[in-house]
Amino acid sequence: MSYQQLTFVDYRDTYYNNTEHTLVDVRTTMEYMQGHVPNAINIPLNELHRRIAEVTSDKPVVVICASGNRSQEGSAILAAAAYPEVYNLQGGTMIWMMNGQPLER
Repeated sequence: MSYQQLTFVDYRDTYYNNTEHTLVDVRTTMEYMQGHVPNAINIPLNELHRRIAEVTSDKPVVVICASGNRSQEGSAILAAAAYPEVYNLQGGTMIWMMNGQPLER
């Protein structure tokens, strides 16, 4: 299985408020607590294999990190585990903030 790339604009316009999905933030717990995209669940990349059952496979999964690097690895892990619809959010939390979007703390 593989995953697809998702731009900030596509995520904001297609998923953020419109399509039921799971947003998985693979940054460290400390990074997550400093601010994250609303409704994201935090499963640090180094815990994803162990905690993968916490991610439902019955809806699209969007993976985010700080800049898009760790989320690619997280997306690959989920795709390899046969999750049917996995997306890597390009640019991560940085691009989200740069576009003036809200963060939760």
